[in-house]
Amino acid sequence: VPVNSGAAAAYRTLFVTVRRLVLGRRMTVQLDDGDLTMTVTEFDSRLDTRGLAVGQLNDVTAKAADIHWRTSRFDAATVKAHNVHMKPGAPPVLVAAPVDVTLDLPASALDALFRAAAPRLTAAVGPDGVARLRLANRPRLGHVEVEARLDGTTLWLTARRLGIGTRGWRLPARTPSYPVRLPEMAHNLQLTAVTFAPGVVQVSGRLPEWRTELPPKLLEDIVVHLGRLL
Repeated sequence: VPVNSGAAAAYRTLFVTVRRLVLGRRMTVQLDDGDLTMTVTEFDSRLDTRGLAVGQLNDVTAKAADIHWRTSRFDAATVKAHNVHMKPGAPPVLVAAPVDVTLDLPASALDALFRAAAPRLTAAVGPDGVARLRLANRPRLGHVEVEARLDGTTLWLTARRLGIGTRGWRLPARTPSYPVRLPEMAHNLQLTAVTFAPGVVQVSGRLPEWRTELPPKLLEDIVVHLGRLL
């Protein structure tokens, strides 16, 4: 349902204002299951006047760094909300479908996962972005370089190279994979990939849909609260 030009201008003003207020700021957001503290590094969308006239904000990308939630810490996160639009109503509803999320976890998170699933092993991701497994009680004996493949909530690790000292040997392609059961994600987040990068573990997931009611009073409170942070 088309909205008037004033409403379209209000959507644009709201987005630009929020972007100006959050970009580069250290923020704390109160969630039902704990406070989320982060520094926003990017918040952008290719706004289109004709799209705004029908409440369409297109794709919205947000990035954050140094994220703290409860007892967990993440190096960085990227959220890309597709097809973001306002559904008219009383109150209007902000909808995005789907929403892609990527989290950069410190390499220590992989080691913690293995200490819980396989206490005899330790895991590390080197500055070259390669994951290596070692025996926990004999870490200098050697290591195995592994690649990851995600299947539902199970992470399959396949050994590719065996290293002892400065020497290495490529393992056969038929080397069996090792399954690691991953914990369930909050808010029905569906895991789509687990990859390794220099010093981090990248976990990607997708929400089929996200929506929230946006009564005018809430929008006013958000802008006023962000304004106080300046």
